[in-house]
Amino acid sequence: MSAEAAAALIDNGQTIGMSGFTGSGYPKAVPMALARRIEAEHAAGRPMRVKVWTGASTGPELDGALAKADGIELRLPYNSDPIARERINRGEMDYLDMHLSQVAPMAWQGFLGPLDVAVIEVTAIRADGSLVPSSSVGNNKTWLDRARAVILEVNSWQNAALEGMHDIYYGTALPPHRVPIPLVRPDDRIGEPVLRCDPDKIVAIVETDAPDRNLPFSPPDETARAIAGHLLEFLGHEVAKGRLPAALLPLQSGVGNIANAVLTGLVDGPFHDLTAYTEVIQDGMLDLLDLLDCGRLRMASATSFSLSPDAAARLNADMDRYRNRMILRPQEISNHPELVRRLGCIAMNGLIEADIYGNVNSTCVMGSRIQNGIGGSGDFARNAYVSVFMTPSTAKGGAISAIVPQAAHVDHIMQDVAVLVTEQGLADLRGLSPRKRAALVIENCAHPAYRDALRDYFARASQTAFGRHAPSLPGEALSWHQRYIETGTMRF
Repeated sequence: MSAEAAAALIDNGQTIGMSGFTGSGYPKAVPMALARRIEAEHAAGRPMRVKVWTGASTGPELDGALAKADGIELRLPYNSDPIARERINRGEMDYLDMHLSQVAPMAWQGFLGPLDVAVIEVTAIRADGSLVPSSSVGNNKTWLDRARAVILEVNSWQNAALEGMHDIYYGTALPPHRVPIPLVRPDDRIGEPVLRCDPDKIVAIVETDAPDRNLPFSPPDETARAIAGHLLEFLGHEVAKGRLPAALLPLQSGVGNIANAVLTGLVDGPFHDLTAYTEVIQDGMLDLLDLLDCGRLRMASATSFSLSPDAAARLNADMDRYRNRMILRPQEISNHPELVRRLGCIAMNGLIEADIYGNVNSTCVMGSRIQNGIGGSGDFARNAYVSVFMTPSTAKGGAISAIVPQAAHVDHIMQDVAVLVTEQGLADLRGLSPRKRAALVIENCAHPAYRDALRDYFARASQTAFGRHAPSLPGEALSWHQRYIETGTMRF
């Protein structure tokens, strides 16, 4: 049926599980049609809003269109759309920011309430009724299982050669019936290449031919190259000390220009026979896979692609070759703490700010304005073999310091942060008490424009704080943020 007819099957107040993860594999036609219907309902004086669950971020045809129509009552577990972000920060849309590995289990446990409709993009419907997944898996298995009704978008733009790349594991269960997940290497296949769905639940099939939202990465600038250089030097040092094998350990990399610069740096690095166990496959990993003959990246396991248009074209042009060296899994498996801990991942993620003790804020600007969300960084950081967070030392042209006396919001406590990296340098925080951490972070990671102020704060806190374990002056610990809110700069 048409997208409009399918959207008419969705009622006001319902909860919709949509496919999609980092702009890949999300439905394009039905959400747009639903947005147009919501606008018409609003115009007729019949307000209509729905709750939207996904894998992670999606694209403008989904989050952007529905947010613009004021059609989203609740969004989870991650958002990067600017229109939705503004509605959330104005208090017009509820947002539940969640660890990505916890979404599917919580849906099964019933804590999130019932799921009325699933709208899932697939590449094909096979003759036996099984579904060939698209360019992301995310929470699609759970949405298909839990939803009362299912709408499928069959997108002919997606490469038919995706078939066979996926590994859909159906062995998860709730306590007390959980058993160990039988995956011990990143390239293990433990599931099926297709999704299952009860055909009686399928109420609509919509054919589409629409591209994913593939945004270009900025070429690595001097700052990104410096951060990548510090981190690659650290990894080489760990290998030389015998704390990492020569092939490192499975790499996890968050999404973004700096993370992609680190991956690009590995192209010319000394490491061989690498593997990745991560959320997304981005341009840098594709570059490493292209160098298989040189022994760089042997295989990559993820739940989604996050590619620039050029990289997506490269992938689609040679999908048969790439398919055997990539695995796309449900995000409850790609991000599962049991597997991250077992495999010993090297987790590399970005941040908004870190304080001098290593507590990391990865979600909220000035403590209250949501930027995107925690995503999978917490799934990996707490369970990684080495947990790395990286960022430029300043933002907004130097008006904001990424290293502050106290983080205005904490997503990752200092016990989950092993290494901090900025273009200024790297601080290896493992085995250090809070006061030793502070001295190292200030000297190695803070921008020179803010270093003296941080030294002064730490010296006074060390002398006069209520406790001296992690010295803090509550009356001024967040004064840098207040100064920025009032004047537009943290500078003194």
